[in-house]
Amino acid sequence: MLRIAMISYHTCPLATLGGKNTGGMNVYVRDLTKALGRLGIHVDVFTRSQDEHIPHVLHDLGYGNRVVHIPAGPEHPTGPEELVDYIPEFVEGIKSFASEKGINYDLIHSHYWMSGLAGQSLKDVWDIPLVHMFHTLGEMKNRVAKSSSEKVGAYRLDIERNILSASDKIVAATLAERAQLEWLYKADVKKIAVIPPGVDVSHFYPIPVDEARAFIGIEPEDQMVLFVGRIEPLKGVDILIQAMSCLNLREITANKPISLIIIGGDPDVNPADMTVEMARLQKMCNDLCMGKMVVFLGKRGQDTLPYYYSSADVVVMPSHYESFGMVALEAMACGTPVIASQVGGLAFLVQNGVTGYHVPDDDPSELCGRLKELLSDGILREKLGAQANNYAQSYAWSKIAVQIIELYNDILST
Repeated sequence: MLRIAMISYHTCPLATLGGKNTGGMNVYVRDLTKALGRLGIHVDVFTRSQDEHIPHVLHDLGYGNRVVHIPAGPEHPTGPEELVDYIPEFVEGIKSFASEKGINYDLIHSHYWMSGLAGQSLKDVWDIPLVHMFHTLGEMKNRVAKSSSEKVGAYRLDIERNILSASDKIVAATLAERAQLEWLYKADVKKIAVIPPGVDVSHFYPIPVDEARAFIGIEPEDQMVLFVGRIEPLKGVDILIQAMSCLNLREITANKPISLIIIGGDPDVNPADMTVEMARLQKMCNDLCMGKMVVFLGKRGQDTLPYYYSSADVVVMPSHYESFGMVALEAMACGTPVIASQVGGLAFLVQNGVTGYHVPDDDPSELCGRLKELLSDGILREKLGAQANNYAQSYAWSKIAVQIIELYNDILST
């Protein structure tokens, strides 16, 4: 039986989605671990402990696989500039756990650049292969950043290049990510395996609209546009709000009430504790006189997301950069069409005119036009939604996990 040390340093796969450091990567690590467990692979997921009141070892992922919270620095959420300093302590904690349990791992699989840094150290100590997945690339973030505060420093870029050199294999989510690694980092393409994330089709599937809407508390005849994700400039929520304002101005909403539901962030905290981006978006809604048209719901657990996806007429991903776009895949699995920016992984994942539509990543008018088209044509929505659900089946974790295991075996056999 293969034993895998999975590393997700800065964020726990069991965390509630929608927070600053929680998103698609959490879902990926959690669901990949479950899928590997179903196929007889032992996985220990190592993450930094952020709450002293949570047991350090949890079996929430099933199949004997564990989430191991390693104390490293203060046991509370910490900014990324401090987190790097605790990686050596984190590595020592992992080594101690493995020694105490008498476990010899066959392979390390790390996620995001900080985890890759930890993975490098463990690879050197244990003399076993390292597989890495970046999830987001610093060079790409810098390319789309609209201010210096959104850019990552040279330190991270140097570490990403070192990880590329040290890793035995890199998992890229799409051909676009592979190209970015080749062009921007001069990566050896022979090291890169393109394997997309999967989706749990036993959890994300179409729920009858009336039942889904009864669950979340909206009227069957209302129209609903949905955004799910972190509240940060990179996600382009401001573009979506402007597009919805355009819809309002065009008076195409006169016949049916319409709302934009935003899942993510903390919209109800005191102004002093609110993030800059959340405050900016709420002010934008007020300035545009959106009234009750935009609803900030805050974080929601994965258990309720299928109800929101199934309730929505359309899910929108207006991101300026996405390495893949898990939200789009989950929405499609629920039979809901997706309008997505034509960037990164979204350009590959969403099939234009088949499972939804592509739009430029910074064009509220074009997004408004596509929203108008879908919201005014129920037959089109139903057709695209059915095609989206069918397409998403090819990304079922039962299929993707087999590809990951084949990658592991190929590395270990060489």
